[in-house]
Amino acid sequence: MSADSAAQKSDRDTFGAITLTSPDKVLYPSVPLTKRDLAEYDARIAQAMLPYAANRPISLVRCPAGLGGPRFFQRHATKGMSDAIKQVDVPGGESDQPYLYIADENGLFALTQIGTLEIHDWGVTVDKLEMPDRLVFDLDPDEDLGFEVLRDAARHVRDYLAELGLTSFLKATGGKGVHVVAPLTPKADWPAVKAFARAVADALVAEVPDRYTANPLKRTRTGKIFIDYLRNGRGSSAICNYSPRAKSGAPVATPLRWDELAGLKSGAPYSVKSLPRRLSQLKTDPWEGYFTTRQSITARARKALGLD
Repeated sequence: MSADSAAQKSDRDTFGAITLTSPDKVLYPSVPLTKRDLAEYDARIAQAMLPYAANRPISLVRCPAGLGGPRFFQRHATKGMSDAIKQVDVPGGESDQPYLYIADENGLFALTQIGTLEIHDWGVTVDKLEMPDRLVFDLDPDEDLGFEVLRDAARHVRDYLAELGLTSFLKATGGKGVHVVAPLTPKADWPAVKAFARAVADALVAEVPDRYTANPLKRTRTGKIFIDYLRNGRGSSAICNYSPRAKSGAPVATPLRWDELAGLKSGAPYSVKSLPRRLSQLKTDPWEGYFTTRQSITARARKALGLD
């Protein structure tokens, strides 16, 4: 290889401050997508993703050998990680080791460099670790349910939250379900937010007991939608907007407008290959207003759920 060819190859494999090793390694065999392809995806979506992902504790699903190889869940730094993957102490966490977060697109590239196929973010920022800034309701349907049932459930959760004074936003998870997410002004602590989320889930189950369950046990979910409120607990996380999933086809967790729900046919409408085109065609953020929404869990909402 000539010096010029080597320089061109090096430039091609450098993203921001991060140079990929084994850039031609296939991470998604069925597509196929290489590590370089995934870094190029990062570059295309960084501007849209970082407002949701940056400066928040994260948990990772890593598949260093690609989707067909071993995978593991990671919350803490390991030897040799790039400095672009930052660390934050979380007092009283499950471990005394610092937790991970990223601050910029170099962090995204560094995560791809180590074979990260999923990024899950916590419901707090690193500067307010004890005050959640969102509520997440993960609607996880039994596999035998038609998707129209899940669409109706998402509307039901949205409307119920609206009755409690909370505006919410819709996410296709890149899996089989959807998330309904309500931003919060960070005032209440973890126990208060989790208790409220559980009360909402229990109230929805009480309204339609033959359709919903809030019990995480698999045997209770047959023919029902599990309203997973547990993602609102301290240390829990949810798949981040625009994160790929460690699933065949490289689906992506995608924020949607509510008016897109009617045409939604699955929880994985977009992939690493198709999502950049969607972004290029959007005139506004599908979650426009998310960061300017000022709302909290009010005394009236708590009373309506029997929490006071």
